[in-house]
Amino acid sequence: MDDTERSLVGALHAGDVSAIELLYQRWGRLVYTLALRSLGNVADAEDVTQQVFVAAWQGRAGFDPERARLSTWLTAITRHKIVDAYEARAKRQRELEAFMESVYLQSLSWTDEIADSVAMSQELDQLEPVAQQIMRLAFYDRLTHTQIAAKLDLPLGTVKSHIRRSLLRLRARLEDADDA
Repeated sequence: MDDTERSLVGALHAGDVSAIELLYQRWGRLVYTLALRSLGNVADAEDVTQQVFVAAWQGRAGFDPERARLSTWLTAITRHKIVDAYEARAKRQRELEAFMESVYLQSLSWTDEIADSVAMSQELDQLEPVAQQIMRLAFYDRLTHTQIAAKLDLPLGTVKSHIRRSLLRLRARLEDADDA
């Protein structure tokens, strides 16, 4: 270790902010190049470079000049930060894939619901007007039998009868369509 590095280590251990500036000036390009070559992305390399020097500043008390040179210590921190960046990338990729799968599955569900809704609407159009109105309130507005009876001012038994007969008719037509 030369005198310049020795004084840099002393300033770093003393908490002198100018020491981290000198570290960056001396080894910043090396750290950035290692990160860029490994990660292949300028923004990621810049992030890693910043993280390395922040970690060096925060961990300065743990640096032992008897065990390693400053360049070796910074290179080791750089390797760890590059690994962290790869792990963060992998996590983001997994999250993105999970999100995309969920969107895809929802779109399938929506497509099925839309197709079912169109088919049901076409079948409901073939019912008599009162039954049609009752069935639309039951299926699309999701009203209970009691709510439908109150809304249309019909007896509850009449609503239930319309729904039962309509369901039987719809079932018969849908079964015929499936057979065809």
